[in-house]
Amino acid sequence: MHALLVEDDDRMAHALGTALAQRGHTVRRFGRALDALRHVNEADFVLLDLGLPDLDGLELLRRLRTVCDAPLIVVTARCEERDIVQGLRAGADDYVVKPFRMNELMARIDTVRRRTGTPAGRADDGGPSVRTGDVEIDIAGRAVTVAGAEVRLTRREFDVLSFLAARPDEVHSREEILGRIWGDAFLTASRSLDVHVAGIRAKTGRAGLVRTVHGFGYQLGSPPVGDERAGGR
Repeated sequence: MHALLVEDDDRMAHALGTALAQRGHTVRRFGRALDALRHVNEADFVLLDLGLPDLDGLELLRRLRTVCDAPLIVVTARCEERDIVQGLRAGADDYVVKPFRMNELMARIDTVRRRTGTPAGRADDGGPSVRTGDVEIDIAGRAVTVAGAEVRLTRREFDVLSFLAARPDEVHSREEILGRIWGDAFLTASRSLDVHVAGIRAKTGRAGLVRTVHGFGYQLGSPPVGDERAGGR
């Protein structure tokens, strides 16, 4: 597998590059955002530091997601909850804070690659379109429209929404969703799922599109037309 390593610290880049090479990956390392943008389409997965000299890492992440759908893990010293939430909302598949255990990072890479490279990473693709209120979810085409206008979701946001849409009458537990979409039901201690649900609600402007079943999980909702509240219910 070809890894794109975006890291401006030479010592950290050497350690990560060595660990990846020992596991059979080929590595291209860049210390600047613009170089990474030029070569991202060559990558099977991306490790991205946020502290880059020529562009804020979150802005780079947003730009990468417009041109690349490869699995991407943020590896950074930024540990504030705000940064983690922004990284996940911008399209990161995982977020690892420095310092970290190298074996744990390698395990996270394997997990992210499994869940994004198999049908489990793209839940229920190939199904019909589902309509609720003025929202249409084209599962096969991986597209969402609200009142006829297309809404751009991240890959993971769409995976969550399409999973709920495929069985709209059922309530799905957090463990079921995390196991099916993330490949790891033990991520219930993290905020990843909540962040992506919030992103779906905010981007569609339909707070009721994903209904929270408190203490259990989520279900596809029936948002009233014109519901533009950002919160859930």
